[in-house]
Amino acid sequence: MKPILRIQVNGRWREEAVADNTLLIDFLREQLQLTGTKQGCDGGECGACTVLVDGRPRLSCCAFAASFEGHHVETIESQWQDGQMSPLQQAFHEKLGAQCGYCTPGMIMAAEALLRTNAEPSEAEIRQALGGNLCRCTGYVKIIESVQAAAPGHRQTTGEPA
Repeated sequence: MKPILRIQVNGRWREEAVADNTLLIDFLREQLQLTGTKQGCDGGECGACTVLVDGRPRLSCCAFAASFEGHHVETIESQWQDGQMSPLQQAFHEKLGAQCGYCTPGMIMAAEALLRTNAEPSEAEIRQALGGNLCRCTGYVKIIESVQAAAPGHRQTTGEPA
């Protein structure tokens, strides 16, 4: 018999039977059908599986779902509100921050955590926040530009509010 896990996912409390050895990524993708979170390296080295747990970025491929009993987990699906992309998703789209798109959900979730605590991050702070997320398609320039464009405190080159 599997124990019952009580967890809040994307704002909704869930109670699900989960085996003790079920990884959080497998719980999200297989049991909850939230397939936006990607499985990349299986070893916590690429960041594709990044989700937010209580507002902080976590790698879902390296943690057992049962360890998040009572916690709040946010996946990339939480960014889509009322049929609209979030400002961060929109910036990735407009600034071409998503190349093949495989790493993008993890990048967006790591960037979301940063922007919640720092409305005007420097390029160095963005690079540090995304340091655990690998992209094999790009040199990160467009990804950093995307995060800068989405930053609430961002100013366009004209000096006008974004």
